[in-house]
Amino acid sequence: MIVLKTNRELSLMREACRVAAGALRVAGEAVEPGVTTGEIDSIARKYIEKHGAIPTFYHYNGYPATACISINDEVIHGIPSNKRVIKAGDLVSIDLGATLHGYVGDNAATFAAGDISPEAKRLSDTTRESLYEGIKAAVAGGRIGDIGFAISRYCEDRGFSVVRDYTGHGVGTQMHEDPSVPNFGTPGRGVRLLPGMTIAIEPMINLGTADVRKMSDGWTIKTRDGKLSAHFEHTIAITPDGPKILTVE
Repeated sequence: MIVLKTNRELSLMREACRVAAGALRVAGEAVEPGVTTGEIDSIARKYIEKHGAIPTFYHYNGYPATACISINDEVIHGIPSNKRVIKAGDLVSIDLGATLHGYVGDNAATFAAGDISPEAKRLSDTTRESLYEGIKAAVAGGRIGDIGFAISRYCEDRGFSVVRDYTGHGVGTQMHEDPSVPNFGTPGRGVRLLPGMTIAIEPMINLGTADVRKMSDGWTIKTRDGKLSAHFEHTIAITPDGPKILTVE
């Protein structure tokens, strides 16, 4: 069931999203060679709690940390560890959420650890730009397929592949609500976009094949061919005046 939010509910969501955006910012600022993913996770957790919110991911379906921190060929759901040291040239994707006043803000971004290769930069830049292409397509009266088509066309035209096994989603009082928001689709098809809908758009884009595999920890998703992946995400609201990004400080 898709839940349309009132103006009051959207105001509460903005507060949660603001905390999530700030936590992602400070986590991203900590990405540098020699830092552990566990240290970054701790920074994000302290920021969220300092602002009176709850780390949404922690214990969600048993997940053991505040953030998902995925490096290089890890697409999503990488588990932070004080033993996992970031190296120069790594591509580091951070995904996290904050719950405040009973509402969730969810966002992600990919960060460079020092100088990265030209292909890594092009992948990251393209993934970030495709997120905004998807957001531009998220207009009231349109369809979910419009969003996915905008993302996939942008990335595939540039030689990258779109992960199809995992998608964006509705978000509100729960982190995962209806509808699913794939990063591929057919224009004019799928659920109609209505004012009051709040969704998380999150392209996961690979340098090589779109195929992925789950690791033995039960969480980490990697590219099947071992090539790089990037991930960006915003929580947005569908409004009569166009899409509004909520995960901003």
